[in-house]
Amino acid sequence: MSFLRNTWYAAAWGTEVKAGELFQRTLLNEPVVFFRDTQGSAQAISDRCPHRFAPLGMGILKGDAVRCPYHGLEFDGSGACVHNPHGDGAIPKAAKVKAYPLVERYSLLWIWMGDPHLADATLIPDFNCMDEDHWYVGKRYLHAKANYVLETDNIMDLSHIEFLHPSTLGGDGVKGALTSVQEEGNTVWSNRQTVAEIMPEFLYTAWNIPQGTPVDRWIDVRWDAPANMLLFSGAVATGLPRDKGVSTPIPHLFTPETETTTHYWFSVCFPKAMGEFAERFADEQAAAINRPFTDEDLPMLEAQQRMMGDASFWDLKPVLLIGDAGAIRARRVLDRMIAAEQPAGAK
Repeated sequence: MSFLRNTWYAAAWGTEVKAGELFQRTLLNEPVVFFRDTQGSAQAISDRCPHRFAPLGMGILKGDAVRCPYHGLEFDGSGACVHNPHGDGAIPKAAKVKAYPLVERYSLLWIWMGDPHLADATLIPDFNCMDEDHWYVGKRYLHAKANYVLETDNIMDLSHIEFLHPSTLGGDGVKGALTSVQEEGNTVWSNRQTVAEIMPEFLYTAWNIPQGTPVDRWIDVRWDAPANMLLFSGAVATGLPRDKGVSTPIPHLFTPETETTTHYWFSVCFPKAMGEFAERFADEQAAAINRPFTDEDLPMLEAQQRMMGDASFWDLKPVLLIGDAGAIRARRVLDRMIAAEQPAGAK
């Protein structure tokens, strides 16, 4: 399987990489070790020492460099070996590791896995709702034993929530919702709105709407390659305009660990202008939706992956329904972008 390389991937919550500690994570089949230098800036380098291939993440942080746990070579954030404790201390020319462009923004560390000369921070999708200067952000991380594009399908086609999440996120009006799809450059929008829906109790409580009120609910999802999605979920009493209702931004970001395993970050965000109670509320809502994601979505996605085995999505010739339009459009855009990166003549 080919991954899109020249793009920004979510790599970690900023809080996962702590001062004075090493943090290991595999991304796109590549082992990476993260650390903060003495100025607090996050760095990312290959986790494999070029000497005897020991994981650098098992070592220790020495100032601005990572010391290999096996023979003590030290590597800084540029990937250069800066200390050889053996012999006369001469550093072999080949003693270096890959360094990855890394940007800390919107509560996340974003990593560029392709040509470092093409890394442009302005290409990071807008997730300003996770800017902790202005928003309270309830954060969670999950690990899925499924391909990351199956995760995209799950978020872009939310017709499943009536059936997979009947007591939490679902509602019997979702399958008949009004849907639309827009493609703006390489960005895809998948929009869904119900009319006069009776929602599960959890959602009335979350949005402070009287229980049993018929509502028009919207679930609009913005997708940017490779699998960075911002979901806007909200509702208003039927008959009122949308701007009289409540809408909550819920980011979902997926990064492949391997072809069949995925890192998953999601959050629930409330503006600080709502007051200090919104900080607790953001975390409570993140915890609340963590349950259906963990207990309902992940088991289904992992079961899908097992049923697919090594076959590709397209080779299995999937039957398509009306609700698939957004997810299929995103897959087509991603396939096009990956193909554009391949050398001429490559298959």
